[in-house]
Amino acid sequence: MSESPKNNNPRQDKLKEIIKKLHDGAEVKEVKKEFSKLIKNVSPEEISDMENALINEGFPVEEIQRLCDVHVEVFKDSLSKQKKMHKMTGHPVHTYIEENKAAKNILKKFNKLTRKLSSDKQIAEDFVKELNRLKEIDIHYTRKENQLFPFLEKRGFSGPSKVMWGKHDEVRNLFKQIDASFINKNWGELKNTTKKLSSDIKGMIFKEEKILFPTAMRKLTEKDWIKIRDGEQEIGYAWIKPGNLWDSSLSQSQLDGREEIKADKAKDKEKDSTFHLDEGNIPIEIINLILKNIPLDISYVDENDTVRYYSSTEDRIFPRSPGVIGRTVQNCHPPKSMHVVNEIIESFKKKEKKSAEFWINKQGRFLYIRYFPLYNKAGNYKGVIEVSQDATDVRALKGEKRLLD
Repeated sequence: MSESPKNNNPRQDKLKEIIKKLHDGAEVKEVKKEFSKLIKNVSPEEISDMENALINEGFPVEEIQRLCDVHVEVFKDSLSKQKKMHKMTGHPVHTYIEENKAAKNILKKFNKLTRKLSSDKQIAEDFVKELNRLKEIDIHYTRKENQLFPFLEKRGFSGPSKVMWGKHDEVRNLFKQIDASFINKNWGELKNTTKKLSSDIKGMIFKEEKILFPTAMRKLTEKDWIKIRDGEQEIGYAWIKPGNLWDSSLSQSQLDGREEIKADKAKDKEKDSTFHLDEGNIPIEIINLILKNIPLDISYVDENDTVRYYSSTEDRIFPRSPGVIGRTVQNCHPPKSMHVVNEIIESFKKKEKKSAEFWINKQGRFLYIRYFPLYNKAGNYKGVIEVSQDATDVRALKGEKRLLD
């Protein structure tokens, strides 16, 4: 989960050998016995480096994702002995851990209701209530994907974050399966799926608290954490509200970091106050207001596949946070859809397509998503814009309306 070692590292080579043996079909007990001394003192950072190195060497992300839980099982005894992290309220890591505590408590009640589930109306209503509460964990995962992962990627953490994103999507898919089983009153299938869901969520909590967060604490600077904290509100929180003790107890160097961030933003605002467009001139302030008030989600990715802008509209369709700026567009999507992103961009760069469009149904709303390439006057590719729209109400329009209400 960090930058892979540049020099030969015999210990890392041994750790990679463990994973390769597992993927070749070796049993966990067999591997534990063979590498007992090495496993005994392994650190979260070493596991992170090992996974990242494998991915950088061409090991498929999907393959690591498939046996991710098996990897953790091999190192579980060593990881379990780690001391718990103690961060002040308000620090992003403290917030994640508090959300994990809430998730565990909801899971307890949820699992009890699952065991009792039948056609009984009251139990079914209580089950749906707890299920909807548990679904808020998606906010926890989305904040990791959009606000924590981008900063880790800047430190060389890219492969393992993709693996974890893939595991998030597995949980999301289980929620969909549970909804379908409940509608069809397939209680046996539903109970099996909820058992899997509970196991996967608990497994993710272990991976976060024993591998992801300890590694992140060592890899990220205080200035990184300040930026992460400042952008979290864009995504929101699951079940809890973060405290503010960490902010009030920042050291002078950390405060300087915050002032540096503010200074950078101020410099950006001081640049050319007016844009001279093909047709007319508009102050930057007005351009920003226009983009924020158009009822569309607009994102811009430059010719190097780097995200440079998104419109911070009030009713945003898809989650975005400041951490996405400067991130490669490939890392902004789950592994399962990355090939689609690459195909679209490649077709634009080769001028094979003038647009790409998709439409999906999400939570009862009809979403229309379009991609358009940008070329300068010389015909050179300058990036792509993504335009997303909630077209539900537009599709429902009938007749004509010629008068103002």
